[in-house]
Amino acid sequence: MPDKKAWTADDIPDLSGKTIVVTGGNSGIGYEAALEFARKQADVILACRDLGKARTAAAQITASAPGAKVEVMELDLSNLASVRGFSDAFHLEHQALHVLCNNAGVMAIPYRQTADGFEMQFGTNHLGHFALTGLLLDRLIATEGARVVNVASGAHRMGKIRFDDLQWKNGYRKWMAYGQSKLANLLFTLELQRKVDAAGKKLLCVACHPGYAATNLQAAGPRMSGSSMLESVFSVANSVFAQSAAMGALPTEYAAVAPDVHGNDYIGPDGMAEMWGHPARVGRSAAAQDGAAASRLWEISEQLTNVHYAL
Repeated sequence: MPDKKAWTADDIPDLSGKTIVVTGGNSGIGYEAALEFARKQADVILACRDLGKARTAAAQITASAPGAKVEVMELDLSNLASVRGFSDAFHLEHQALHVLCNNAGVMAIPYRQTADGFEMQFGTNHLGHFALTGLLLDRLIATEGARVVNVASGAHRMGKIRFDDLQWKNGYRKWMAYGQSKLANLLFTLELQRKVDAAGKKLLCVACHPGYAATNLQAAGPRMSGSSMLESVFSVANSVFAQSAAMGALPTEYAAVAPDVHGNDYIGPDGMAEMWGHPARVGRSAAAQDGAAASRLWEISEQLTNVHYAL
């Protein structure tokens, strides 16, 4: 990791000829990462649920980076049929996939279920990306230097994998459910890298987190709950305490392109409590390093999604 000079988006190398998929790339840190990748000449695919917002984001990127190659594709991670549809469309159009940024997510929302009956945070943040990665694995394995980047959160530290009630059918607590989904992101990274290595394949599986970055993520839960007061509180907190979305995107960008990244690295801000700062390797909870839990979660995830990795 850089010790003498803080790493910034200016350090992203030329990405000409690279294909990068960013889920949820129409806003927040996903948008900022997509913008920087496009500025460095990558072929960027915004994989988003709302095509209208995605097209607006794509237009903003091309306006900011003339000549940028940005494609919009529909992907609803809360619907496994949509995930399979995205994979089918991607395979028809693209032979290579250099970076899959599993960025999209929801945070601390009221209890909801996905189209397939999963608790929304676990289903979107973990299972949707688990299925997507598995369905695109052939393209990733076939592409030299490919990486999977899973965007986790410091909230993984309050998470616990509730193997007896993964879908929170009893006693739903929105922040604990969010923590479970983010812990799942780290366990997925751990097990995917282990399986890739055991199979003798060349694929880097990396996790990152943005720290406290000002995005729309914080307002979604209060808005869904109808709490305008709490939405206002988050808005004020974002303006006073949070770093910019552009700064929050740096760990994602570093994980995706920096040359000294290793498998199962976890990249986050280097400042106080990992809330702000420039990219650095950061620690994770003991639960996030539990190989037995990672293996068990993997098996369950394959069963729930009916996506089985060819490793």
